[in-house]
Amino acid sequence: DLLWMGPEGIVSEMKASGLRGRGGAGFPSGLKWSFMPKKSDGRPSFLVVNADESEPGTCKDREIMRKEPHKLIEGCLVAGFAMRARAAYIYIRGEFFNEAMILDEAIHEAYAAGLLGKNAAGSGYDFDVYLHRGAGAYVCGEETGLIESLEGKAGRPRLKPPFPANAGLYGCPTTVTNVETVAVSPTILRRGPEWFASFGRKNNAGTKLFCISGHVNNPITVEEEMSIPLRELIEKHCGGVRGGWDNLHSIIPGGSSVPLLPKFICDDVLMDFDALKEVKSGLGTAAVTVFDKTVDPIAAIRRLSHFYAHESCGQCTPCREGTHWMETLLNRMEVGDAQQEEIGVLEELSRGIEGHTICALGDAAAWPVQGLIRHYQDVIEDRIDNPGAFDAEAHFQRSWSGAPFENSEWVQKTSAAYPSFVGAGEGVNVSGELKKLVGQQA
Repeated sequence: DLLWMGPEGIVSEMKASGLRGRGGAGFPSGLKWSFMPKKSDGRPSFLVVNADESEPGTCKDREIMRKEPHKLIEGCLVAGFAMRARAAYIYIRGEFFNEAMILDEAIHEAYAAGLLGKNAAGSGYDFDVYLHRGAGAYVCGEETGLIESLEGKAGRPRLKPPFPANAGLYGCPTTVTNVETVAVSPTILRRGPEWFASFGRKNNAGTKLFCISGHVNNPITVEEEMSIPLRELIEKHCGGVRGGWDNLHSIIPGGSSVPLLPKFICDDVLMDFDALKEVKSGLGTAAVTVFDKTVDPIAAIRRLSHFYAHESCGQCTPCREGTHWMETLLNRMEVGDAQQEEIGVLEELSRGIEGHTICALGDAAAWPVQGLIRHYQDVIEDRIDNPGAFDAEAHFQRSWSGAPFENSEWVQKTSAAYPSFVGAGEGVNVSGELKKLVGQQA
């Protein structure tokens, strides 16, 4: 029934809903869909779904593909029809083996039910869906790098223009969009754009999947209303910060590529695009990483710098060289082996990368470093002045803190499956062998 609204009707509804892309950039989805050509010049049009979820801390799209694959497939049909696309290509991260198997089976089920292929869902419209597995490169999450990889080339981003809507996959008009964005579109059309727009603030409408990890009592991926206060989100769904809210050090609110925020900002900031932009961070993929006071901010950002240096495709000199230089400086600053003047050098280096690369990986590498200097320059200065005073062991982040588990349901299931876990009141006693395994002293 949704397809009887027609391409223009679907696009109009999406515009009215206020949905903004859920992949990180936050571009208005209806407007993006409208860029596709209304009349064909002989070339087919394509929809490409970016399921290459590789941003550290982000774990939302995999939940959709693992638990509700048919919702994504239905979204592909609706979005593809609205764009007048001939087919959809779902580019899934190579490490998502189980998700790829589940999604592939769901696609076959949709074909068997007549919902895809010729005369899809009895609409008179022919539409195919293909699943393509990537090879695990973070840079292929950028739309043109993804297209290059999909075409069988090295995943290096393209210069723009031309933009994908004019010359994308195989030189044809293409729209690349995120799994969550596509999966939510049929629900918006069924319930109406007014329903979706009723959530959140103006220009930040709808619901959003938030992935919350780090030093919280119950890490979780949860769908919540946009513009919810960050503190309420964590206390409502995660059981609060480990050790209480006053034990909070800082939070990365939108995936590893956005600047971290100290506690005094986290106390009352809202989780939406505009509010986080005002505090010089971003919503990004809404991957919330929580740090308590055991964290060393220099070490945390140094680890992210290592990730971006490793994932740079090497095409752009500022990114190829600059990411490694930033990592080198942060390695030295972490142990106090640096000069005070080098803090300014580090920030200048990040500014030289930001905005000077083909894709946004350079920006993603620069922003966490800028956030560290903006909020914790005093920590870097103190480390340089008093390197011997820093207790690295006290700040080392182990996979398990040694504290009792508070998730009783998980404890019950695990206790039954693994005899090493023995239920004991509020937590569990863990065997000496397991303590050794996770780096604790037995």
